[in-house]
Amino acid sequence: MSIIPTPATIAASPEASHALLNAVQQQLGSVPNLFRLVANSPAALEGYLGMMGALGKGALPAAIGERIALAVAQVNGCEYCLAAHTYLGKHVAHLDDAEMAANRGGGSNDAKAEAAVRFAVKLAEARGHVDAGAVDAVRAAGYSDAQVIEIVQHVALNTWTNYINVVAATEIDFPRVELREAA
Repeated sequence: MSIIPTPATIAASPEASHALLNAVQQQLGSVPNLFRLVANSPAALEGYLGMMGALGKGALPAAIGERIALAVAQVNGCEYCLAAHTYLGKHVAHLDDAEMAANRGGGSNDAKAEAAVRFAVKLAEARGHVDAGAVDAVRAAGYSDAQVIEIVQHVALNTWTNYINVVAATEIDFPRVELREAA
């Protein structure tokens, strides 16, 4: 059971969250627990959905965002996000099991994606305190400055959802995936 109550339905959430949750329902076909949990704060839900929507229109391919989400969930020890992004990685971004395992390990089986995932892991582990060499490495792999900024934003947004889920002990409503032990 979650530490912070998750509204069981859209109707049980604050009224100011109803339209936002209905939009999630329409887009995804369901409303995962994370969204209903965050709906306890309509302002937080609006911010979360706004950032997700903006990044969805960004310069980074969606599959890179899923790779980053998997890597950051593993770094931050978030079982909910690891389960959710494993599901999304497979069913939406069409990543195979070997790729998602590499992402969780901080890498990729694709050379360009590897640079983005490694950079994302460095950001998460160092809480943003990376040197110019880290930025230069991701640029050298072919990422534009806009894409570098979006990688940072993906790490920040995923860290936020990781923290929300860890603090709340959000009930996992995706197929479970076990966290790897730290090396």
